[in-house]
Amino acid sequence: MKIRKAVFPVAGLGTRFLPATKAVPKEMLPVVDRPLIQYAVDEALEAGIETMIFVTGRNKGAIEDHFDIAYELERTQADRGKSVDALAGTRLTPGNAIFVRQQEPRGLGHAIWCARDIVGDEPFAIILPDELLIGREKGCLAQMVAQYEKVGGNLVCALEVPMEDTPSYGVIDPGARDGVLTEVKGLVEKPSLGTAPSNLMLPGRYILQPEVMTLLATQEAGAGGEVQLTDSMAKLIGQQPFHGVTFDGERFDCGSKLGFAQANFALACRDGAMGKDLQSWAKTLLAS
Repeated sequence: MKIRKAVFPVAGLGTRFLPATKAVPKEMLPVVDRPLIQYAVDEALEAGIETMIFVTGRNKGAIEDHFDIAYELERTQADRGKSVDALAGTRLTPGNAIFVRQQEPRGLGHAIWCARDIVGDEPFAIILPDELLIGREKGCLAQMVAQYEKVGGNLVCALEVPMEDTPSYGVIDPGARDGVLTEVKGLVEKPSLGTAPSNLMLPGRYILQPEVMTLLATQEAGAGGEVQLTDSMAKLIGQQPFHGVTFDGERFDCGSKLGFAQANFALACRDGAMGKDLQSWAKTLLAS
């Protein structure tokens, strides 16, 4: 079946960015001139996703407003003869932005399960917005959908990292490899240094079959006392086809202050309007 729906878990508190996230969702923090959630939705649209499912929490109304029509702003700009082209990407097709509430912070697996009735009985994608993935030619999810059309089943994005970094991530236990596809024999969460079965980590993109929802319904709390998506995904291995898709592009961990700053600087340096000036300023700063 075609991948038509994507789930965006956006209920987190964003405590690493306090006090900025006291009143503003972390997903609305801007990278250059677009909020993180906009990058995630643009990636989904490029991959052919039709229905965006946002799993929200308290104080996340700004996300819903962002993807609505801003009548006052647009009318004011029009009356002044100014363009509103910059808002084009924020207007989703009516009825294709769906918001469901996760009332308590019980983990990523629980957040995904909250979207079960909207996902229904079809395969779906998951995008973690604080993982900003910039593809070289196509976006990450578009790369994954292309492989899904070949092998079906379940897929996770896989990103090669230095072996010494693997203790910080969930890592694939690999089987046979065929180009960018790697058979997934198992998933190892934060392996001890020197014990990782591969250097392929999971940077927050998934295409899963709907059976994972049944598993999540009875999944007991795991690491951190939360319902972990990885635990339920692991139960699908051996029952359904399961592959990793090696991502061709750059990753910015915008869940951390360092990664967020790196994303802003890197993308701003590539901006046609200010990139050259910023690079020149940065060289002067570093030389002083």
